[in-house]
Amino acid sequence: MEFRIKTFKKAKTKAPILISGFPGIGNVGKIAIDFLIDHLKPEKLLEIESSRFPHSVFVTEQGLLEMPSVRLYYKKVKNKEFVLVSGDAQPVNEEACYDFCYKLLDIAKELKVKEIITMGGIGLGKIPRKPKVYVSGNNRNYIKSFPDCNIRIYGVVGPIIGVTGLLAGLAKEKGMLSAVLLAQTFAHPVYLGVKGAKEILAVLNRKYGFKIDLDKIAEEIDNIEDEALMPEMAVDEKAKNPQMSYFG
Repeated sequence: MEFRIKTFKKAKTKAPILISGFPGIGNVGKIAIDFLIDHLKPEKLLEIESSRFPHSVFVTEQGLLEMPSVRLYYKKVKNKEFVLVSGDAQPVNEEACYDFCYKLLDIAKELKVKEIITMGGIGLGKIPRKPKVYVSGNNRNYIKSFPDCNIRIYGVVGPIIGVTGLLAGLAKEKGMLSAVLLAQTFAHPVYLGVKGAKEILAVLNRKYGFKIDLDKIAEEIDNIEDEALMPEMAVDEKAKNPQMSYFG
């Protein structure tokens, strides 16, 4: 098995916007896409399992085993169509990432996707009080259309690795516009970048009118961060160096 695709519903789409989120630094993209899916209540289109994903399984709340997968959903909001992509895991290596991104782009092409937005984090050596959101992409005018984003990203990050960067980079081959939204977060393995995810959602809220209740998300941030931050983080060497940055 390279890719196994299970179809739940076929959607007749015209020119949807694909928005994706995968695990990465602070899990910013994954948190953002799952909040978006939870808010919009979209229809599930299909599910992808693959031998290109990590050789692991998840244990559910019921104590059962579940294979990692990537799920695609569809929702129409204010005469705009969206395909939302939520992934449990990133492909295991560079070749696998290319294979997966091309497969996802082929699916996007079949759905007549015209724009691709990926989301991720820029990891810092300390917790940002008010995370900034940076944007890059394959078209200057397109990235300028995202409100309240910093387009001066050069020098802030190096290569944007994984699906977050590669999917947006390869989109041009398929004639699609692309943008990468990256929010600042804390580069620690147990830290959850909910604040960064909230700032990305605020950008999408303003651009597309999703009407996400950001106040509700804000109420959850303190509790989630308290659970995610471990005592040893206070003496972590990375936290002592605010100049260190990570991304993905």
